[in-house]
Amino acid sequence: MIFKRYESEGLAHYSYLIADEGQAAVIDPRRDIDVYLQDAAHDQAYICRVFETHRNEDYLIGSCEIEEATGAEVFHADKQWDYRYGTPAEDGQAWMIGRLKIRAIHTPGHTPGSMCYLMHDPNGNPWVLFSGDALFSGDAGRVDLLGEERLEEMARLLYDSIFNKILPLGDSIILCPAHGAGSVCGSKIMERTWTTIGMERMYNPVCQVESEQAFIDLHAQMLERPPYFRKMEVLNLEGPPVVGRLPILSPLSPEDFGKLMPQAQIVDTRDQVSFGGVHIPGSLSMWDHVLPGFAGWFLDYDRPILFVCDPENAEDIVRIMFRIGFDKLAGYLREGILSWVVSGKPIEKLSLVTAIELCESMKTDGDQFLLDVRAEEEFKGGGLKHAKHIHLTEILENLELIPKDKSVFPLCRSGNRSMLAASILQREGLENMKLLTGGLSAWQASDCDFEL
Repeated sequence: MIFKRYESEGLAHYSYLIADEGQAAVIDPRRDIDVYLQDAAHDQAYICRVFETHRNEDYLIGSCEIEEATGAEVFHADKQWDYRYGTPAEDGQAWMIGRLKIRAIHTPGHTPGSMCYLMHDPNGNPWVLFSGDALFSGDAGRVDLLGEERLEEMARLLYDSIFNKILPLGDSIILCPAHGAGSVCGSKIMERTWTTIGMERMYNPVCQVESEQAFIDLHAQMLERPPYFRKMEVLNLEGPPVVGRLPILSPLSPEDFGKLMPQAQIVDTRDQVSFGGVHIPGSLSMWDHVLPGFAGWFLDYDRPILFVCDPENAEDIVRIMFRIGFDKLAGYLREGILSWVVSGKPIEKLSLVTAIELCESMKTDGDQFLLDVRAEEEFKGGGLKHAKHIHLTEILENLELIPKDKSVFPLCRSGNRSMLAASILQREGLENMKLLTGGLSAWQASDCDFEL
């Protein structure tokens, strides 16, 4: 028997493979499906079914890829929407995967047709609940995806799903959600990688409210919504294009790279120090750890994308982009930025300063503009005393608030998001940018007595 979880790094998406007696099923698969096929084959099982808990907004579902590769039956939730593939799961419907019984439980709230799937062990005992985005570790699924006018309605539905359908299943049930900490599908998901219904009953704030209204007051809120969600919603109803295998990112010479630049977007996945030292004009700094979370905010699906990256990371980059629907990947710069520099191509830089250097300049020169690009929940509304707060995702909408006659210091916790902010501003024509190396973490670790 197999019971395995897969995490899509950066998206904090969890998918699951179960197999028994030669049969296998996947719950909420990602688009690059090779891991499921390989692990099922290793256990001499074939994937016969795919179960989706809801229509996803933050990644492309891999159901159609699995159906094409294996002939598996696909069961989706949200039957009221116009799916172009698969069959809607019905409340109470049950399937057997070898000796494992799977039963669908309608749990609306995150989406109107959300389904959880309760798995019974080989002896018939309730064992694992695949909860999708209904209930997480420390949080519950967001209820704002249908708009503010339906916010309270969806919160009431989710309250009923949690308190009348999920919690009564029993404290011993293992809870397997579709996301972990860091996902945009919940605002307070905890780093409790494995949990149970009992753990959530004891420690999850949404499970401890005393009334439906208290749940609404706590949980019914409009959250930040990345623009690429709209793209995911459409493709996850139509069924994403089936490609059959993971694309390959082609290595390009500086000459070929340069020819593609006028039509392309350039993403540089090197670290902040390397990017600051030298980069290609117009490129965006998205360190590979930042790429999954921000590609959908700042990149256009209709234009090809060029990469400056470590060749050893090329496959990982393709997987990240493939999972969120970016298929127009034009290639990467062969032999890295050095090949671009020695070929005499144009370059840009961004000034890097240490915490001590910024400290001294703040004491003697007030002609700096500190730009705090962190999310509000990171500082609970307080922020930095001398800084203007504009969240990274809102910079392009607020360019008029950023002065062109001062040194601009984008700031975040570690410097990665602030370097992305700086690269965006530089691409938009601002010239006098400087970056605090190591971000506010470096500032806090310094001996500076100036309070930002």
